[in-house]
Amino acid sequence: MIWFIVGALIVLIGLILVGISTYVGWQLTHPKRKLVDESPEQYGLHKQDITFPSHTKDVVLDGWFFKSPSAGIGEQAMTVIMSHGYAGTRLEKGLPALALAKSIVDEGYHVLMFDFRNSGNSEGHLTTVGYLEKQDILGAISWVQEHVRSKICLVGFSMGGSTSLLAAAEESSVLGVITDSAFSQLSPYLRDNLPVWSKLPRFPFTPLILGILPRLIGINPRHVDALAAVDHIYPRPILFIHSKDDDAIPWSNSEGMWRRHPDAFELWVTQKAGHVGSYQMQPEAYNQRVLAFLSKL
Repeated sequence: MIWFIVGALIVLIGLILVGISTYVGWQLTHPKRKLVDESPEQYGLHKQDITFPSHTKDVVLDGWFFKSPSAGIGEQAMTVIMSHGYAGTRLEKGLPALALAKSIVDEGYHVLMFDFRNSGNSEGHLTTVGYLEKQDILGAISWVQEHVRSKICLVGFSMGGSTSLLAAAEESSVLGVITDSAFSQLSPYLRDNLPVWSKLPRFPFTPLILGILPRLIGINPRHVDALAAVDHIYPRPILFIHSKDDDAIPWSNSEGMWRRHPDAFELWVTQKAGHVGSYQMQPEAYNQRVLAFLSKL
């Protein structure tokens, strides 16, 4: 009788641990949507509302296209595709992205901003922190190729930066990538940071959550590997931007990717800025770095 009770308690505790881990994994992949509650007109930008399918064809994504009146024609023109961070929107309010877009458009480049799946005004009910979002960026690239026929550069923030690297590794038409506060590999990043997010002890919850996630969403976080992607982008250029004081994604993530090919890649390390906070700290220097990079493509 005692052994039966002990066995039942062990099973019950195991079920509770699995249940908590499943709930945390579900919350991670189903973050609450934020509203697209700012207008480009507030920044002096004139938008074209656009929609396009992700390359997976299962969701339609919503975005804006800003045509620069001073852009070149055909191959002389360039479109910058901007990608936001986890659980955010095209606005990327930490910058804000519309202010950066205004500077880029004024300098003669088109800009495309959009919401990833399960974000903002786009369709979808699942966030995969890069895996399916890569297909969303590839969908944006296809829209540009069909409607604008210009050169393409990707600019991404946090998850959007890592995802831009994954997309550029598969799409040779992307001439360059700019990332701000990107992580290099999702699996080790989650392993290190899940205890911080969930407020749960590392053991047994972190291995349980990482074991449950692939079964929960059908995707293995190990496949989100921007560190490996940069090898496929090389010798095309990449500009990595990261603050040494980023408390969400350590700057060593960007440094590690930059070190793979420092002959073609650039690394700008800032100080005292939070996660995706370098623009707010140094907007003029940030604009200069971005525009100088674009001018060389």
